Amino acid sequence: MAHFAECDGSHCGIATSSIRSRVRTLPTMCDTRTSRKSQARISATAVILAALSFAFLFLENAETAHSQIKRRPARSVAVRYKEFPHDVKAHRKECSSCHTFPSPNWKTIRPVADAIPDITEYPKHESCIGCHMPQFFRGARPAICSICHVNPSPRDSRRHPFPNPREIFDISPKGRTATSDFQVTFPHATHLDLVSNLARERIPFVYAGYSRTRRAEESCAVCHKTKDPQGEGSDEYLTKPPADLGEGFWLKKGTFKTKPNGHTTCFTCHSPDTGISPAPTACASCHSLRVQAPAPDFDAKLAARMKISEKAVLDSWRMRDSSGKFRHEWFSHAELSCATCHSAEKINSLDPATKKVPIAACSTCHATATSDDGGALNYEADARKKDPKFECTKCHLTFGRLAIPPTHIKALTEAGAKQ
Repeated sequence: MAHFAECDGSHCGIATSSIRSRVRTLPTMCDTRTSRKSQARISATAVILAALSFAFLFLENAETAHSQIKRRPARSVAVRYKEFPHDVKAHRKECSSCHTFPSPNWKTIRPVADAIPDITEYPKHESCIGCHMPQFFRGARPAICSICHVNPSPRDSRRHPFPNPREIFDISPKGRTATSDFQVTFPHATHLDLVSNLARERIPFVYAGYSRTRRAEESCAVCHKTKDPQGEGSDEYLTKPPADLGEGFWLKKGTFKTKPNGHTTCFTCHSPDTGISPAPTACASCHSLRVQAPAPDFDAKLAARMKISEKAVLDSWRMRDSSGKFRHEWFSHAELSCATCHSAEKINSLDPATKKVPIAACSTCHATATSDDGGALNYEADARKKDPKFECTKCHLTFGRLAIPPTHIKALTEAGAKQ
């Protein structure tokens, strides 16, 4: 009983005045000539009172702690530093604040004959450490180091290839799945005549009728050539199709057109020697942060099944408004001029709508008065009327499941009116 009498509750934050008052009465009660049985009852009562007091206070403190946990703000989810997002507000700085033009390795990253002053290496540590000091020194192998380094450790300083030049980066493990934060601004109208003049100088044969359309054709051919052409070969597919393919779709050679995939073509004119603006140091003149583009007519599972691994092919297919079913090398298409389907002067590389081929370009051949006249658009529209679940697979992959758009209906109506 002496323990309860001496304890003031300071070590546990408990107010024990009520307990002490009860304990202090025990000697007086024990001085009376009561029986030992009564003394035992009184001692037991004191112990029970003390135990109940402690239990009550424990519950009270537990309730307070629980309410504090509820009020405590949730911890923020830790950021995984696996990539460098340029679109984060803190990262929207002048390119030169991190990147040095040209990089020290510009003379060695490309063959000597093709070397051009360029940014071909990651920024130095001081560009990052000013803001990310905690991330750099957190753990033996901080995740932030994996943005540049293959296997971050003091004994392994190897780095992933820098995204430029693309021909080196795209075949690397990181490059195969990487998506750029930027899209390229390219004014086709401005370059149409300029590039055409270059084409005339390089091509010995010049067409007699040198019209605006012909100039556009020569301009297009400077940058855009048939990708993976079949030519005279007998194998028309890009990868080997299954034996039971039948009428099913499989990506064919000569489907896409190439496009400049790096600085080499651009720096032909835009170089320190020529002084033509924008200069190679004006990165933001051509590179704009990517905006959300419309979903392409692309099936990732199908592409994986075809074992398409070349980054240039996948990028072209993913960014294409129409599917990979339009083959540029097919003889009927190859005989047409680019201007038959594309309005080069109106193309704004930042606006997907200007790059999309209008249905009017297709309806010239594929929309007829009736299905009996051979129009593929007519046939599929009639099939959809008979069966709402019918998928338009002549031209489309995933888009073929959607409702027929008004532009297609209009094309069929106009074709019928010409009968």
